Amino acid sequence: MVSPGASLSPAAAAHLADTAWRARVDEVRAVAAGELVELARSGAEGRVNRPLLAAMARHGLLDALFPGAAAGQPSGQVAATELCCLREGLASVSTEAETALALQGLGGYPILQGGSTALVQAWIPAIARGDAVAAFALSEPGAGSDAAELALRAEPFGEGWRLYGEKLWISNAPEADVYSIFARTTPGGGARGVTAFALPAERPGCTGEPLELLAPHAIGRLLLDGAEVGPGDVLGEVDRGFGVAMATLDLFRPSVGAFAVGMARAALDAAVSFTQERRAFGGSLSDLEAVAHALADMATELEAARLLVRAAATAYDAGVTRHAVTRASAMAKVFATEAAQRIIDGALQLHGARGLVRGHLLEHLYREVRATRIYEGASEVQRTIIARGLLR
Repeated sequence: MVSPGASLSPAAAAHLADTAWRARVDEVRAVAAGELVELARSGAEGRVNRPLLAAMARHGLLDALFPGAAAGQPSGQVAATELCCLREGLASVSTEAETALALQGLGGYPILQGGSTALVQAWIPAIARGDAVAAFALSEPGAGSDAAELALRAEPFGEGWRLYGEKLWISNAPEADVYSIFARTTPGGGARGVTAFALPAERPGCTGEPLELLAPHAIGRLLLDGAEVGPGDVLGEVDRGFGVAMATLDLFRPSVGAFAVGMARAALDAAVSFTQERRAFGGSLSDLEAVAHALADMATELEAARLLVRAAATAYDAGVTRHAVTRASAMAKVFATEAAQRIIDGALQLHGARGLVRGHLLEHLYREVRATRIYEGASEVQRTIIARGLLR
């Protein structure tokens, strides 16, 4: 036992941090394992599940994402380590609940970080209670990985602007109640000519339609035809909206890896259980060396992914340089999402044809994991970020 006041060795400190991380993940798993799983199953694939959000709020998960907000007193942003624990724990039990939480955060954090006091009070408590659905509206048909190419126009109108154009691949669209939306206020200005706005969905000129993806994900297209926004809707400063977007993405990018880790854990747990129970060639399937080695490789990749995610989140919370956080986040996201794809694929292979049946856990995870290698910066973009840091 360490005596009071004694300093811990780096190894001991790392062990305690890892123990605390795993304990928090297990706590979130326990919360999600009952009511949330049932509500997720009862919802329609590809649609916003408002009863699920309300239940997550009742269980304190959304208030953990927006500390103090549910009571009407937002007290700052969630720690990156806590965000990762929330996403890993939920994903290991219910990807629907995990995605619902993450999308509330992505849509709400630009308002929390860049909105006026009035705007924060108008939206963040409602988002934290699950009463309002938020969405992060950045991507466009011609602007994905290179968000500086945004073309949605914000044309001056009176003291404000009118929005014209299209947003694509917007999670929670068109069912969200408020959009953190990014529009070009200065033509030809690149990243410096974009402004962020909070756009209530009820504004005339804001319409949309749902899209269907491989993954069971609420996502759609937004069409803006003169929807009005005013000075009070601006998040941050005019022409500085790209920084608002990056502030949110910097916080959330490591946690995409945590989402992947949670899914990979669910797949590995399923594979271990199935191969121990499945009888083949006179014994358990797990008795075969090829199967045992496959499970060992999955477990090793899962642990490496979790450690990279934890390192990136810890670096963010410690306030190290943005360059170091960006590099750590890129490594965590690319490794964890690519590893999760391999782990889930391997687990499905061990299950054989039963893993391909619609509704099976592995079939669900196989569809769900694929998108993580694309959104919030595709794997190729993450590798470019890492390489630039090495070659600078």
